Amino acid sequence: MMRKLIRNLVRNLARNLARNLARNLARPAALSASLVLVLAGTAWSAEPAASSWAEEEQVSVRLVAATTGIGNGTSVRLGLQFKLQPGWKVYWRSPGDAGFPPQPKWSGNRNADIAGLEWPAPERFSVLGLETLGYKDEVVMPFTARVPDPAQPALVKGSVRYLTCDDICIPYEAKLALMLPAGPASPSGFAHLINTFDAIVPGDGRGHGLELTKLAAGGTRDAPTLRLMARGKMPFTAPDAYFEGPPGLGFGKPNLTLSDGGRVALLEAKVIGLEYLEPKPTNGVVGLDMTATIVDGRRSAEKRFSVASPDTMAGGGSTVPEGAAGVLLILGLAVLGGLILNLMPCVLPVLSIKLLSVIKHGGGEGRHVRLSFMASAAGIVSAFMVLATALIALKAGGMAIGWGIQFQQPWFLALMAVLVTAFAANLMGWFEFRLPGAVADAGERVGHVPGLGGHFLQGALATLLATPCSAPFLGTAVGFALARGPGEIILVFAALGLGLSLPYLAVAAVPGLVTMMPRPGAWMLTVRRVLGFALWATAAWLVSVLVASAGAAPAAGVASGLAVLSLLLWMRQRAQSPAMTPAALVLGAAIVLLPSIAPPTGGVAASTKTAWPAFDRAAIAGHVAAGKTVFVDVTAEWCLTCQVNKRLVLDGEAVARALGEKDVVRMQGDWTRPDPAIADYLASFGRYGIPFDAVYGPGAPDGIALPELLSDQAVLDALTRAGNSNIAQHQ
Repeated sequence: MMRKLIRNLVRNLARNLARNLARNLARPAALSASLVLVLAGTAWSAEPAASSWAEEEQVSVRLVAATTGIGNGTSVRLGLQFKLQPGWKVYWRSPGDAGFPPQPKWSGNRNADIAGLEWPAPERFSVLGLETLGYKDEVVMPFTARVPDPAQPALVKGSVRYLTCDDICIPYEAKLALMLPAGPASPSGFAHLINTFDAIVPGDGRGHGLELTKLAAGGTRDAPTLRLMARGKMPFTAPDAYFEGPPGLGFGKPNLTLSDGGRVALLEAKVIGLEYLEPKPTNGVVGLDMTATIVDGRRSAEKRFSVASPDTMAGGGSTVPEGAAGVLLILGLAVLGGLILNLMPCVLPVLSIKLLSVIKHGGGEGRHVRLSFMASAAGIVSAFMVLATALIALKAGGMAIGWGIQFQQPWFLALMAVLVTAFAANLMGWFEFRLPGAVADAGERVGHVPGLGGHFLQGALATLLATPCSAPFLGTAVGFALARGPGEIILVFAALGLGLSLPYLAVAAVPGLVTMMPRPGAWMLTVRRVLGFALWATAAWLVSVLVASAGAAPAAGVASGLAVLSLLLWMRQRAQSPAMTPAALVLGAAIVLLPSIAPPTGGVAASTKTAWPAFDRAAIAGHVAAGKTVFVDVTAEWCLTCQVNKRLVLDGEAVARALGEKDVVRMQGDWTRPDPAIADYLASFGRYGIPFDAVYGPGAPDGIALPELLSDQAVLDALTRAGNSNIAQHQ
């Protein structure tokens, strides 16, 4: 085989010499140059378009070309090819915690100007706490050689220092040379190989449907992090992110959070060694120039960033602190947000339940009051745990998650309508709740107080009806939890439940707050009936939301079913016939299933009820570039706080006049039904609930997020800050 190879080389050399001799008889200088290049190139070449292998026991290295000649072009595509034995690796351009990348040094080139190596997407190697990046098995690092004179052969010659590692690391230096003859540039046997690795060199991501949208600081002063947000047209599978910054910085393996059905990825990595940088940064990682690369299978993208401050992460939302102190702060905000939720318009449907919990204990025993209110508090916290568990499951399944999203589901609205109707019938005295025997017995065994199971159920129902809207501080806490893992979700939702139940716990601590009220008597019958009608009004509100969520026909069916259910419960009481209870239960179950069976028809989106254009996220940047201000309002039919904001602020004279300016563009997003685009948009601000409003403009291209409860001044100030001077006169 070797003899045949040598014989072919000699034959090719003779043929080339004869051809060049005939062509250059009148040009001795050109003949000399050609002879030198042909002889030099042949000394290293083993086959056309490839250099000889520089072989070691663990790795072989050579140069390959995509064409057999130079042709008429001014450049050729080449590649530095590594073949490695099993287990051995070479390093990426940024190797990580150890190693160094291949370092070519070109010397002796003729008619070839070499550009830098291009680096295919690497893989991560995590060993004993060390994170390194590189390649195993085989890799080709493409590069381009510019050819000043296509009529002459080109010689690429130099040496490459590299490090290969397995259990041990061995440095090597390979001397390589490749001659490309002048003449036709037909594809070589290495063209496909070079193109294969060229395709996985990270670029801007457009060809792979990827976009890196923001890189911001996170964590704390003592434990800084980088937070990278990326979007994909197709869901991510197992994305990883690699960061490159000032020399001396290291980066941990990022934690991953997926949302919007897996199409939005948030990757957060620890930053190591910041304290050793010289000069020492005064703002942590904020303002440092970094390159972020994301790799997801064969897809990849990279982008250069100046690290944004935490309050501009992903369009103006806020990052959340990390570490023990940060988590304690978030838990404190969660308790405060849950407490404030008691005062929000969202709790209007449950006021009757709360009032009844207070007034029916008038003149009662302090011990009974204490245990009853503690049972209600336990019901509240338990309901929050149910919500947390459901959100964890949805998140694990790659679903879009958020605060109050259960109200987007028609079956949930129907279930709440049935339960509220049953509570209303209970207040009318048509029947008493009978919990399953085991639950009821367990409740009565606690202090030997009857009815504790009913108080527990009241607290749980009050929670489920009070969660369609957000409240101050609650959005920050929920955003922190839903962007993290199951542990954080459980902790934060438990704190929210504690906050919402604080009024109940206060009464449990000081039962005299309610025992001083008059004892229940005939007057209680009137109060119970008034509160019962209030709950029926709540059921009617739920049916109205169902119209927008499931359509007019399913909502009409649910309304009719609720009327029949109320009639059955009334007849059960009038006829003293417990036999009607199974019929009522079957009817209730049928009402819950009805919206799922009947397809949505005739639903009216919230955004179509106003003159506001529908939300178009992609158009915001264009409006801002044209010097306009954009006001985005995300709302839903089930969000009572949203409706309060609209009537008291957005439709108010001062704000409505400001929003009507010719340079102001209004957009309204309807989240009554599930919408991944809106869920993605909220998540980009670190928000997972509504109401949500934001203002964009030349002075705030990333957007200014407004508080949950709007005020005229907050809206007008944001419009002014966004950069539209025509708004100032309305302040």
